[in-house]
Amino acid sequence: MAKPWIKVIDEDAPDMDPNLADMYGKMQDPRGHVDNILKIHSLHPESLRVHFDFYKLVMYGRSKLSRIQREMIAVVASAANE
Repeated sequence: MAKPWIKVIDEDAPDMDPNLADMYGKMQDPRGHVDNILKIHSLHPESLRVHFDFYKLVMYGRSKLSRIQREMIAVVASAANE
C-alpha cells in the first residue's frame, strides 16, 4: 500500500516566509527538527498556528490525565497509524 504524501516546507528551506520561519523557531526540538505532524500545515501557516495552540492545550492544559499518560496515548496512536 502506498503511503500518503503531503508537500511540506522543511526547516532548512531557502526563502522561507518569515512568519513560518518564526513559528518553526518556536516548534523545533533541541536538534532543530519540526515534527512532521506540524509541517503538514507549512503551506498554510495560520492552520499551523491553530494546530500548535490546540496541541499545547491538549498536552499541557488541565486534565485528569497526567502529562505522561497523554504522551503514552499519543505514542500508541502514532504507532497504530504508522
